[in-house]
Amino acid sequence: MPAIMTMLADHAAQQLLDFNQKLDINLLDNVVNCLYHGVGPQRMAQEVLTHLKEHPDAWTRVDTILEFSQNMNTKYYALQILETVIKTRWKILPRNQCEGIKKYVVGLIIKTSSDASNVEKEKVYIGKLNMILVQILKQEWPKHWPTFISDIVGASRTSESLCQNNMVILKLLSEEVFDFSSGQMTQVKAKHLKDSMCNEFSQIFQLCQFVMENSQNAPLVHATLETLLRFLNWIPLGYIFETKLISTLVYKFLNVPMFRNVTLKCLTEIAGVSVSQYEEQFVTLFTLTMCQLKQMLPLNTNIRLAYANGKDDEQNFIQNLSLFLCTFLKEHGQLIEKRLNLRETLMEALHYMLLVSEVEETEIFKICLEYWNHLAAELYRESPFSTSTSPLLSGNQHFDVPPRRQLYLPVLSKVRLLMVSRMAKPEEVLVVENDQGEVVREFMKDTDSINLYKNMRETLVYLTHLDYADTERIMTEKLHNQVNGTEWSWKNLNTLCWAIGSISGAMHEEDEKRFLVTVIKDLLGLCEQKRGKDNKAIIASNIMYIVGQYPRFLRAHWKFLKTVVNKLFEFMHETHDGVQDMACDTFIKIAQKCRRHFIQVQVGEVMPFIDEILNNINTIICDLQPQQVHTFYEAVGYMIGAQTDQAVQEHLIEKYMLLPNQVWDSIIQQATKNVDILKDPETVKQLGSILKTNVRACKAVGHPFVIQLGRIYLDMLNVYKCLSENISAAIQTNGEMVTKQPLIRSMRTVKRETLKLISGWVSRSNDPQMVGENFVPPLLDAVLIDYQRNVPAAREPEVLSTMATIVNKLGAHITSEIPQIFDAVFECTLNMINKNFEEYPEHRTHFFYLLQAVNSHCFPAFLTIPPAQFKLVLDSIIWAFKHTMRNVADTGLQILYTMLQNVAQEEAAAQSFYQTYFCDILQHIFSVVTDTSHTAGLTMHASILAYMFNLVEEGKITTGLNPASPTNNQVFIQEYVANLLKTAFPHLQDAQVKVFVTGLFSLNQDIPAFKEHLRDFLVQIKEFAGEDTSDLFLEEREASLRQAQEEKHKIQMSVPGILNPHEIPEEMCD
Repeated sequence: MPAIMTMLADHAAQQLLDFNQKLDINLLDNVVNCLYHGVGPQRMAQEVLTHLKEHPDAWTRVDTILEFSQNMNTKYYALQILETVIKTRWKILPRNQCEGIKKYVVGLIIKTSSDASNVEKEKVYIGKLNMILVQILKQEWPKHWPTFISDIVGASRTSESLCQNNMVILKLLSEEVFDFSSGQMTQVKAKHLKDSMCNEFSQIFQLCQFVMENSQNAPLVHATLETLLRFLNWIPLGYIFETKLISTLVYKFLNVPMFRNVTLKCLTEIAGVSVSQYEEQFVTLFTLTMCQLKQMLPLNTNIRLAYANGKDDEQNFIQNLSLFLCTFLKEHGQLIEKRLNLRETLMEALHYMLLVSEVEETEIFKICLEYWNHLAAELYRESPFSTSTSPLLSGNQHFDVPPRRQLYLPVLSKVRLLMVSRMAKPEEVLVVENDQGEVVREFMKDTDSINLYKNMRETLVYLTHLDYADTERIMTEKLHNQVNGTEWSWKNLNTLCWAIGSISGAMHEEDEKRFLVTVIKDLLGLCEQKRGKDNKAIIASNIMYIVGQYPRFLRAHWKFLKTVVNKLFEFMHETHDGVQDMACDTFIKIAQKCRRHFIQVQVGEVMPFIDEILNNINTIICDLQPQQVHTFYEAVGYMIGAQTDQAVQEHLIEKYMLLPNQVWDSIIQQATKNVDILKDPETVKQLGSILKTNVRACKAVGHPFVIQLGRIYLDMLNVYKCLSENISAAIQTNGEMVTKQPLIRSMRTVKRETLKLISGWVSRSNDPQMVGENFVPPLLDAVLIDYQRNVPAAREPEVLSTMATIVNKLGAHITSEIPQIFDAVFECTLNMINKNFEEYPEHRTHFFYLLQAVNSHCFPAFLTIPPAQFKLVLDSIIWAFKHTMRNVADTGLQILYTMLQNVAQEEAAAQSFYQTYFCDILQHIFSVVTDTSHTAGLTMHASILAYMFNLVEEGKITTGLNPASPTNNQVFIQEYVANLLKTAFPHLQDAQVKVFVTGLFSLNQDIPAFKEHLRDFLVQIKEFAGEDTSDLFLEEREASLRQAQEEKHKIQMSVPGILNPHEIPEEMCD
């Protein structure tokens, strides 16, 4: 059966691709059906259709297909063929064929869109035809079709349904030219099309006006408004402000349900224009719109409820209303404020904003929040130091309140209430399992919610500065309602506490103290009063969140700080989900912010609190999970790190690490007697946990942790070697699948944590020489050969990142060891990652970080390794920037850029480097520049190329780059690049290439312009230019490049010594 299918498919392919015989439409329809509906061999159908589409004459069959095919998918396929021809081969078609296609498409559109009943039915088909016409226009208009605008406007007056479709065409054209032109056409061409549209806009505008004033055809009017909306961001402003456009929109369309959304969008677009000369028109826009609004949506409407029960269309209207008000008030609010007769209207607009802000829809709330944030920030910045105090203190009069603030006082009070009631969640706590099969806490950050919190927090802080007393009043009342039960709910308590936590630092210290004492007292009372674990957990988490947010208060009140920390220790025994996590989290926050207070003897105490913690550490942590214990250890580490007396500090570290060290010592003793203990799952797991404790402790204590690290260092490296041998043996016996087993995973965790501990300490150490002499040799000894000998699957990527850390930290102190490190890890890792771009992603990223570190800090080492190895280094850098993994490609480009700059500093090595590698590098960079999957790296590509062309232009490369004949390097590189590009893109014209290469030299001091120049070239390589290159405006481009070159020259001449004495004009030499 499959064999027969293959024969049929081959037959179909031959018949469809034979352009000497008539096209068999039924056969084509069958092949298309096979592709879209999975009838028969789908992959074959795909191949046949692709071959047919790529055939240079395929477009000649499009008219037959569109006329006779009964299958919509076949018609769409035909239009794809046509679109490809127009986009890529149009310039090389004979003129009569271009005219023929153009006439055919226009005729087809007129025929299909003249019948109103047809327009709705064949909407997608007509949409695709319209897009084809716009692609033709981008090639033909204005040069080959100067009358297009008057043609389309004229045709529109003959039939309403045709007119409706023509509006869509004009809208698409506007979008293509003004919104999506970047990267689709060259800058000069886009500018020409924009100018043409502006110059001929009056005819289009008259057509829109004519429709809006005279037509009774609703779909046509709607299409016209949609098109107008696309025009508003670019048309000359006179059309908006010096015509009846605004009043027509407001009076005629705003209150018609079918048109109100698109009309309001148009008004928003107009409101966003920032110019000073049309003040009266903006005032009119505001008053007319507000007047209509009050009729459509009376001021007493409950918008929150209306939105909840509304249909899509009505909900969109509320969202558009929020955009209109937000845009207008941000841009022109101050204009309205200044007019006393408009005060009431302004207050009504703000009232609408408040009502809309209550809608339960995050997207709408974000729009409103943007305005409230803008307003509060503006009022605060006008006079930051005049905060209004409570009315009691100022005898009921707001002294010293700036007039603008006075105007907004009542509104801002309502906004405060809104912010407090809707405060977003600060951040997420989730417990997950990681790759090693351990349960850890991970912050799956919901970035949206966190951004919302940041914006709300900022807004509430400004509002608190504007009137601290009002914020306190609102929060105290709401807290009171939690205690007396009238507003009690988890959600209400959470948002209130998040709000209280978010204004830390915005009050005077005395006010903050009074306020906080009340808050904590009320919350502790609530905790006593409520029954049930869940309730207590919620209240506990809120108490912890708030105290964690007010370190200034805690630092000033030792008794309170001590009470809080003891309360946290209590919560560490509370097994309810999340409470222990939060207790450890809050403890670490407080330890970081108040560390010094724990190591001093406070008034009324007999010893520093750190001693109390260390004496009771066993009882405090006995109910915590391993990862919580690690967090606890890090927190205590911050306190110990703050002790400046070395002897006291060393004593504290010994006491602090006592528990983990006891377990560690006992395991090491057992292993000395019987090494097989290191194959016991429980033991290996314990080792992993102890090392994690050390990692976290070291992170907090920093360099002084050396006393603990030194104590376990050699044993730890021996354990590392031993486990590594166990892993290798297991893999040899059972194959690579064994690495997934729990015991092997635990062993690898021990190896990883060992490396993490060492690199963590090295990065915090402050004595590079001591590290280099005492810690590095045994490490290299234990780790390097092991890495090289392991099978790829058992190599730890952390070896590479640890080496990178050491190189970054020790710099020149480690240069002499680089050859040894490279011998062990470089080639064997490169062989793991050079087969494809996907395998071993961690090794991949760490490998290039190591290269980057050596390149930045130990560059001389590169000059001492054998040439063959250096070539490998360079090849691996080139391999890096060809990756589609963004981080690897970016690192590769970064390394190359730094390397080129480093080479330039090394006079001795530079010239032979240029001679051997310069042209090679250039070729590889061009290969990624012209590869569409690498467009993200364009800025970096531009920087590197500009640097390289600058080296050539300034004569920094003294050796001849041309092996055949040592000509002038600049001339040679111009020819080299031109040939390179002509070979890769034979369809380019010489003139195009010449202008491009000229630009590479004249723009190499201006990276943004250089980057746009590359982008223009990328547009040109997508299509065949043919003989007529007028569309590329090469003369204009040449002129602007000449000007750029002259500007650059002027700048150089103004700096003495920049120009070669032989480049200076004679008259300036005197």
